[in-house]
Amino acid sequence: MEYLFILGRNIELSIAEIINFLENNYLNFKIIDKIKNALLISIGEDEKLKEDTIKKLGGTIFIGEVLASGNDKEIITKLNSMFLYYGKENKLNYSLFNFECPFYEKISFYLKKRFKEENLKASEKKLGKILNLQNEEMVFLPSSKNQGNYFLFKDNFGKIIQNCDYDEIEKRDMKKPFRRPELSISPRLAKIMINLAKVKENQRILDPFCGVGNILQEALLQKIRVVGVDINPDAIRFARQNLSYFNFDRRNYLLIKKDSSKLKINNIDAIITEPQLGELQKKVPNKEESKKIIKDFENLVIKVFSHLSYKVKGRIVFTSPLIINKNEKIRCNFKFIEEKTNLNLVEGFPIEEFREDSYIGRDIVVLEKKNK
Repeated sequence: MEYLFILGRNIELSIAEIINFLENNYLNFKIIDKIKNALLISIGEDEKLKEDTIKKLGGTIFIGEVLASGNDKEIITKLNSMFLYYGKENKLNYSLFNFECPFYEKISFYLKKRFKEENLKASEKKLGKILNLQNEEMVFLPSSKNQGNYFLFKDNFGKIIQNCDYDEIEKRDMKKPFRRPELSISPRLAKIMINLAKVKENQRILDPFCGVGNILQEALLQKIRVVGVDINPDAIRFARQNLSYFNFDRRNYLLIKKDSSKLKINNIDAIITEPQLGELQKKVPNKEESKKIIKDFENLVIKVFSHLSYKVKGRIVFTSPLIINKNEKIRCNFKFIEEKTNLNLVEGFPIEEFREDSYIGRDIVVLEKKNK
């Protein structure tokens, strides 16, 4: 089976997430090609993506399934023997993604003619929703009101089969009792980090800087057991109320008020965390201030990860501050962190995560034991 993943704003991070997710869940897969924010992947003949795949991914907007390949005549011949619309309504608004297909107009015409012959009130809607990518490119997305969406990727035609429900994610995040938007990572980034850690259902992760529990919440939604630790008693209290709000089974989570560098714990499969990135800054810190923020952060994570690395079986995934000061990027010395923790930086990391209008972003970092 071949699938198209239409990626979110940080393409590099989205691809890393997908690769690690597939490595963790499927025996065989192959990246076929990438165009802009679209990634074409094949999965073993006997394997199919689960219907809830997109709910587990933080960096993917749509997933499509390839239905036919070849030139325009070959594709049309194959489509004539397939159902393209399974909706109950007689009205169909749809969009057709075009990723460098030389016969887009012919397939677009075919769909209009086909739906008309099927007595559908169908209308092809142009992609009009703008998505600004981290690499400063701009792409267009379909309306969320469409009843169906299709795609052309070179000589492949397919149908979008899974959509990211951003409204549901935002609603879930906004309704919980305690939020710290200026300090906490988004549900999207929490999901990405969980996938980078390569943890499976019923395994147990540790967040040694858990705050109000954002990472814990997303892991529990994926049936991963969690331990959250924070030195701040208010953070633990708020995290407990947030997890209680979602009615998670209390046997699947443990919250501890403690300095993580002194924590005694066993049977941890991975660490996933966002340590405090430094004090909230009301203005761009100067170079000396930036270096101090970075040094304080390095000392913190070295102290904690050196203590915990012997307790964890798998990866350590964390964010670190990325300060943009007069077009200079000031970040952690990851070689230094490797040496002091006796851990290895996984190839391909860190990956930058930032927004154009922000002067403090994140590096997404993945460490593992040296014997890996």
